[in-house]
Amino acid sequence: ELASFDYQSDKWTPGADPDSVRHFAKRPLPLVRIYPQDTPKFATRCSASAPCSPPASCARSVSSSSTGRSSPPTSRQARSAHASPTRPCARRSRASSGRIPSSPSSSGTSAATTTGPTSSGAFGPTRSISTSSTGAMAQYIGILKYYSGDLPMACTMYASSECYFGLNLRPLCDPSEVSYTIMPNMGYFEFLPVDEATGAASCVDAGNLVDLARVEAGREYELVITTYAGLNLYRVSDVLRVTGFHNAAPQFQFVRRKNVLLSIESDKTDEAELQLAVERASALLRPHGASVAEYTSQACTKSIPGHYVVYWELLSTGAGATAVDKATLDACCLEMEEALNTVYRQSRVADGSIGLLEIRVVRAGTFEELMDYAISRGASINQYKAPRCVTFPPIIELLDSRVVSSHFSPALRH
Repeated sequence: ELASFDYQSDKWTPGADPDSVRHFAKRPLPLVRIYPQDTPKFATRCSASAPCSPPASCARSVSSSSTGRSSPPTSRQARSAHASPTRPCARRSRASSGRIPSSPSSSGTSAATTTGPTSSGAFGPTRSISTSSTGAMAQYIGILKYYSGDLPMACTMYASSECYFGLNLRPLCDPSEVSYTIMPNMGYFEFLPVDEATGAASCVDAGNLVDLARVEAGREYELVITTYAGLNLYRVSDVLRVTGFHNAAPQFQFVRRKNVLLSIESDKTDEAELQLAVERASALLRPHGASVAEYTSQACTKSIPGHYVVYWELLSTGAGATAVDKATLDACCLEMEEALNTVYRQSRVADGSIGLLEIRVVRAGTFEELMDYAISRGASINQYKAPRCVTFPPIIELLDSRVVSSHFSPALRH
């Protein structure tokens, strides 16, 4: 036995073999903790004054599965192990993608997926979560708070594959108050004003570009960048709103993606408006202990008149969760329509050019399958985000094949 680790003393002990002593003299082992696989069952949140430690029954040797002899930890084990006992692991921060796995539920019912955290939270002894909480990612805030035990969420930076754009100078602020200060040394940033009436940006060639130093507070702009790597006047398709200034540096809030749009006739529904409508409708699910885990949409024109179709995957958020009944989901359709713009509602009521909004509940795991399909076609797993509007026929076919129930808005209230 080369070495063993005693969890009570937090020390590596050389084995009886003299070779192990020489090994320690030549190459001291790092002082790390390697927990067994069932660590989350006994993990508790630590205080800054007392480091975490597993029970005495967990003291064991770090052994090699191939030879049966003990060996020092590998570099991968050392990276994944907990911190040194001189630095409590309560100070560590773990990143989260925002995706919370859900357990499967039986098909043929609109009941929410039943999952729940352990007594210490799904993230164990963690002080904060570094994640994206703006734009379409805002829908995961409630789920993250539930699974993490309401841990603080740090939204630190605004970036893309092309360039780093800005920093959040108050990373632990409320997700609804996140603003980014643009870093001018990362590239050359220009802005296209967004028309307040139509929500469309001007053309780059029309000479409407505004420099970083000339943006106006309260206005919305589409970001245009020129990078050191060679991108020239590249439209990122992000719409930002100027929220204020840090000294003379403007601060921006992410509003929406420019190209996400539902439209049947003269109506136009963007990502931010759709997100707001889903949030309002999902509030009706809370008495049932459920929420919307994922959603996407399409403008269906197969029927006359055309109508909006919204796909929901439901998730349970409480031990006393009950199946969501048809009347509640019908009311969710109506609540979504009430949250949409006046042009949509006028087309629904006045001339009937838009049909009843439809919510199609899909079975648990559908959006995981959607992600697998996108990755199989070359999408990056690190940058994948569930689309908020789909038009590609194979994706629509995949979603429709997983539908367990369909619900329509009965009528508008006005």
